[in-house]
Amino acid sequence: MTLELTSRPRRLRRTTGLRALVRETHLQPSQLIYPLFVCTGEGVRAPIGSMPGVCQLSVDQAVAEVGGAAQDGVTTVLLFGLPASKDERGSGASDPHGPVQEAVRAIRAAHPSTTIVTDVCLCEYTSHGHCGLIVDDDVENDSTVERLVDEALSHATAGADVVAPSDMLDGRIGAVREALDAAGHQQVAIMSYAAKYASAFYGPFREAVASTPAFGDRRSHQMDPANADEALRQVALDIEQGADIVMVKPALPYLDILWRIKDSFGMPTAAYHVSGEFAMVKAAAANGWVDGPRAMMESLLSIRRAGADMIITYYARDAARAIG
Repeated sequence: MTLELTSRPRRLRRTTGLRALVRETHLQPSQLIYPLFVCTGEGVRAPIGSMPGVCQLSVDQAVAEVGGAAQDGVTTVLLFGLPASKDERGSGASDPHGPVQEAVRAIRAAHPSTTIVTDVCLCEYTSHGHCGLIVDDDVENDSTVERLVDEALSHATAGADVVAPSDMLDGRIGAVREALDAAGHQQVAIMSYAAKYASAFYGPFREAVASTPAFGDRRSHQMDPANADEALRQVALDIEQGADIVMVKPALPYLDILWRIKDSFGMPTAAYHVSGEFAMVKAAAANGWVDGPRAMMESLLSIRRAGADMIITYYARDAARAIG
């Protein structure tokens, strides 16, 4: 039987060359941001059980990892800190000799072309695991913002290119922008975790930085997964206060949010392919349930297709090597 068809879309799917010619979405290593967990000590590469292939790294090892990533084509990193000790105020967050601050200086010296982004939050540094100062069993907004400003300033002073407040407290973007400008750091950009949801997909990250809350949860400041319009309002506020880049976190369960934000604001937009999303693919691949490399690339391409200009992912080096 011969069908009389004027259009045969399969013609352009026949070969790898044809598929490449008509590909609409492209992913490049330069669009990937590589998260690193920096700890104290020397020569430390401590594997994180729930995140196969990801380690806590001492500063010297972080510098080496940044060098390897650069060879793969990944030239932007996002640093998280694991202090030697924690207290209720998260004092280590703004310590000029903390692991993040030391790593920023060391990476800047060894790899001057690498763009350094630093996470600004207290959850990695507080003994109770919450994102701020606790008053009456709740995160107190305004006093926490003061601590976040101190942390951001310490990162900028160390040489960070971008600071990324991830706390989701009210007014922190404006406070950080004002403080950076007043201190002469006008060129330091702000990447705002603008639409960060109270998600079940953060579990492996909390193992990585030992930040599981000792009591309660983070729903008082992270967004309800049921809300979409609220995300647009939150992003608008952060842009108004001085955010240079806005972020959606997590990525895959919120592709609709990512699309709406990019379409509505046209701002440089990041998406965080979080630890749980990474760990699920790793676990399924280890059990032979999915093709790991294909699932990785399909996930990252879908995030790009939905509107992300940049993707924060623990797969950054693997994806860059796959891209070639």
